[in-house]
Amino acid sequence: MTNTRNEPHAATSTTTPATVRAFAASSPTSGLAATTIRRRAPLPNDVQIDILYCGICHSDLHQARNEWVNAMPTTYPCVPGHEIVGRVAKVGRDVKKHKEGDLVAVGCMVASCGTCPGCRDGQEQFCDGPATFTYNAPDVHLGGVTYGGYSESIVVDERFVLRVSPKLEPAAAAPLVCAGITTYSPLRHWNVRKGQKVGIVGLGGLGHMGVKFAHAFGARTVVITTSAHKAQDAARLGADEVIVSKNAAEMQKHAGSFDFILDTVSAVHDLNALFQLLKKDGTLTIVGAPGEPVPVGVFDLIFRRRRFAGSLIGGIKETQEMLDFCAEHGITADVEVLPVQKVNEAYERLVKGDVKYRFVLDMAALKSGGKR
Repeated sequence: MTNTRNEPHAATSTTTPATVRAFAASSPTSGLAATTIRRRAPLPNDVQIDILYCGICHSDLHQARNEWVNAMPTTYPCVPGHEIVGRVAKVGRDVKKHKEGDLVAVGCMVASCGTCPGCRDGQEQFCDGPATFTYNAPDVHLGGVTYGGYSESIVVDERFVLRVSPKLEPAAAAPLVCAGITTYSPLRHWNVRKGQKVGIVGLGGLGHMGVKFAHAFGARTVVITTSAHKAQDAARLGADEVIVSKNAAEMQKHAGSFDFILDTVSAVHDLNALFQLLKKDGTLTIVGAPGEPVPVGVFDLIFRRRRFAGSLIGGIKETQEMLDFCAEHGITADVEVLPVQKVNEAYERLVKGDVKYRFVLDMAALKSGGKR
């Protein structure tokens, strides 16, 4: 995600920046390699965080390889990572919400204007500024672009630092601040609840979180997938039923029966078949981001007053609400933890869909200069 404007969101730091270890891509084809980057010294409202874990989002791969060149071009070197969990190492003198030693998280944003309608509504992801994203956005403090969580530490304004309950396992909590809030927010916004029939399209990094949340909200939860072999795992995650979308008879059996469908698939696929599953006044919300335009047949919307919508992560207040909900209900992501040195292996496996359901990078080796 990229901030396309350079207006500052906070006063520029005048103190000496620190040099920290990180993994960065130097070009679209280089892969990621060990390097060093600069981090600003904490300002009065800043929190310095020693990073323990950072999840891998599919958008990290897209950005590192400049696959969104038309919409979000990548500036190199690029240090991805916006699913960050760590310990507070230092706080600025005016910080009120966090103290040294706290377990905290940083998601997709590190700043916003604070004054536009989106910010005033607590929906900083829709900042008119726009919001400053955690990496590959203009860095008003040090120049260049922001660097993400594939690093040993980060400095963030306290407004964008989230509390993580000790009830949550830190590595499994990291994906919550992206994959978690991306699915929690639309389910909450469209008031998914007990007595409703809710579909989750795709059972990957986003989809598996959508299943967990829809189930926790009390809805009858149905996974819609192209892969019949995912039925057993879908049930384990909380699904009541699985529809194989390639099976026309199964799709027809469920036509007109869904109150809400959350589409998490990033590849181009048939949205019109999904519209036909909705009841009158039903909603299909997409959170996956296909790289190409997707054909939409409007008659499937018009004749049942169905809605087609999109959703983008969530604001800071809602993200904290989601983390607290997860702590209360024992919800985390299903993760495979790898040392940061295996990030390129993780990317290749991610392309193949060889992960259940989210990779998380362990930053411990960076602390010892790359040794484990």
